[in-house]
Order: sequence, then structure tokens, then C-alpha cells
Amino acid sequence: MYHPLEEFIMNLDDLALFRSLDSQDMIGQIDHLPDQLAAAYQMGLQMPLPLQRNLRYVVVSGMGGSAIGADLVSAAVAGQCKVPVMVHRDYGLPAFARGSETCVVASSHSGNTEETLSSFEAGLARGCQVLAICTGGKLAEEARKNHVPLWTFDHHHAPRTAVGYSFGLLLAALFRLGLIEDPARDLDEALHAMRNLQTNLRPDVPTVHNPAKRMAGQLVGRWVTVLSADFLAPVARRWKGQINELAKAWAQFEYLPEADHNTLAGTENPPEMLRMMMALFLRAPAMQPRNLARLELTRQMFLEQGINTDFIEGRGSGLLAQMWTTLLFGDYTAYYLSMAYGIDPTPIDLLDAFKAEMARV
Repeated sequence: MYHPLEEFIMNLDDLALFRSLDSQDMIGQIDHLPDQLAAAYQMGLQMPLPLQRNLRYVVVSGMGGSAIGADLVSAAVAGQCKVPVMVHRDYGLPAFARGSETCVVASSHSGNTEETLSSFEAGLARGCQVLAICTGGKLAEEARKNHVPLWTFDHHHAPRTAVGYSFGLLLAALFRLGLIEDPARDLDEALHAMRNLQTNLRPDVPTVHNPAKRMAGQLVGRWVTVLSADFLAPVARRWKGQINELAKAWAQFEYLPEADHNTLAGTENPPEMLRMMMALFLRAPAMQPRNLARLELTRQMFLEQGINTDFIEGRGSGLLAQMWTTLLFGDYTAYYLSMAYGIDPTPIDLLDAFKAEMARV
């Protein structure tokens, strides 16, 4: 594949090229992510929340960008939350979700996600406590009509750029419901770590000094697989989704330890395809020590099979900082990969066409 390094470096340091490709300022949304996260958490502390606290389950219904925020919250609070936080990516609700001891959070950026609307209706029908989170749409209308607590936020970009809202609002709700300890200090540390990281990742930082641009260079022409474990497992999923939606490129994610019970066996065939693969391993100091050992050993065995690999390290001293710096690095990497491919990172024509076809079914 024709891929001269000189041309790649010139392109990723050409800010005029970025402006010509990035029609809706995706990079501005990525740059703004720490501020969005901070604002969302503060909003969540102020929104009305007239729910009872006799909860045994929290089910968050969402898809895409709305669901990934819930995945991140669920992983971040797993070690302390008093009840399970389940992310539901489907119609309806699981059978256990019924009665006032279940809180259903219906999270839809547009307010028109059909799967989430289905879960909202099921939650009402089963007597669950319900909270709606959206920018408007049918979900907001139905919440007002049924006197359900409604948290709306103002955001006019792609749903995937609202991950700070979907995370920060839900985190605040769990705290106010008495399900987790006050996360303010950990969140402040995460915001500080994210802003420090950005000093080396923004577009005006040359490729030679910009690790996200260099990482994007490694991914050009590659079949990308992102692997992680523990609280970084949903970050691997976020990396996958961002590469798909921004760069319009194939990517997949794998979770450890599970991948060591099956995926590892699939690193022999077909050899010509495996040589085109790039396996990225996300790790952070706060992870379970055995999972850290698994990541290292799995990467070594991938290398022995001739698969390209690299590590991405979470920054900061706390779990939230390590989670969010790893996520932010992935967002910048996916953006620079879209620039390397000459792709506008915002439009998702195939997804929009699919939704239009589904609306006719």
C-alpha cells in the first residue's frame, strides 16, 4: 500500500487541510470535552430528581454515544455502587426490571432513539422509577406528558461528541441517589489530567511531538483491534466506535480476561490478514494487577504471532483520570486518522441511510 511517511507527516501538520475536511468542527468538540464533562456533572447536581431511594437496580437504556457514557459510569463505580448499573442496548427491558425498586434511565441524545423510547414505555408500564435524559425530541414530550423527571441539555453536534454529558449527568444522579460516594475530588483530578494531556495532542502540536498523530500514523491501512480490561474495557469500546464513525474505518474491541479464553487462539489464520492488523492494548496503574499481567502477556503472544501491537497508558493518579485520559487520547487519534484518510469526521452517511430504511420498515 502506498503510504510515504513524508506525505503523512505533511498532511497531519497541515491545519488548512484540517479546516477543509472538518466541516462541522469535530476537533473543537474534542478539545472541549473536559469542559463539557465538568459542566455536565454540575448540571446533574442541580436538576430535579424526585425519585425514591429504595433502589435495587439501575438500568440505563441507550444506544451509541448515550450508551457509552453509561458503560463508562458503570465501570467507574463498579467497586463502590450499592446496586448494579446495567446498560441496556435493545428494545423493552429485561424481565427483572419492574416495580419501584428499579430505576430506568432513558438516555437518548436526540430524544428520538426508537430502542430507548421502547424502554421508556416499558419502564412506565412496569411501575419503575424513570428518569429521562435528552436534548429534546419525543422522549422529552413523553416525559412531560407522564410527569417523569426530565433532564435536558443543550448540544447541537453529533451524539458521540456528547459523552461528557452522558457520563457526567448519570454520575451526578447516582451520587444524589445515595448509591456512590461523592466523586467530586476524583472528577477534578480527571479534568486536570485531561487538560494536561491536551497540551501535547492538539492539532497545532507537530507530529514529531504529538503522540496521537503518531498513533494515527500507525493505524493507516491497518485492521484495528483495541483490547483492555477492568474499568478500561468500555474505553476500548469507545476507541472502536470513534475509529468507525470519525475515520470511517474498521475497528473492533476485545475484553480481557475473556479474550485469553478464545481470541488468543485465533491469531494463526489467515496469516496475510493478521499481518495487516494493529492490536492496541489500553492499560492503567489502577487496574487489577492480574489484568495488567494478562495485558502484557497477551501482547507478547500477539507479537510472537507477527501481529503489530502497541500500549496506550492511562494518565493521572485516580481511576477516573486514567479512564478519561485514555478515552481522550483515543478521540484525538480517531480524529487524526480521519484526516490521514482525507475523511470528514462528522457525517455518518451509512448510519443515517440505515436509520431512514428502518423508519420505513
